[in-house]
Amino acid sequence: MRELTIDATVENIGAVTDFVNEQLESLGCSLKAQTQIDIAIDELFGNIAHYAYHPGVGPATVRVEIVQDPLAVVVTFIDRGMPYDPLKKADPDTALSAEEREIGGLGIYMVKKTMDGVSYEYKDGQNILRITKNI
Repeated sequence: MRELTIDATVENIGAVTDFVNEQLESLGCSLKAQTQIDIAIDELFGNIAHYAYHPGVGPATVRVEIVQDPLAVVVTFIDRGMPYDPLKKADPDTALSAEEREIGGLGIYMVKKTMDGVSYEYKDGQNILRITKNI
């Protein structure tokens, strides 16, 4: 397991992505799975950066774990910002046109559809959002 604690800012999304990709490359992760994980990082870390400590800035920890049977990567996002469970938001109606749909929710919907597991808990004053992708 490896961890990175960094200020939750939009400018740090690239550093978080690079950190996770280092772990993925050591596994021989497919480009498709890596791209899906990168998109999830952009969405999830971006949400922390925009909303967790608004209007201020605070730290976020990104933890990468490799599990076996099946081989998978688990990326955990931890922050001490405002409690928020993005999984409680109803999925957008993708049958509607972009103009007809409510704003928001499409990013977390994409994360839920492309990951093999997504979970959230609020524990000890921390938001803990975990994504799992089978490799």
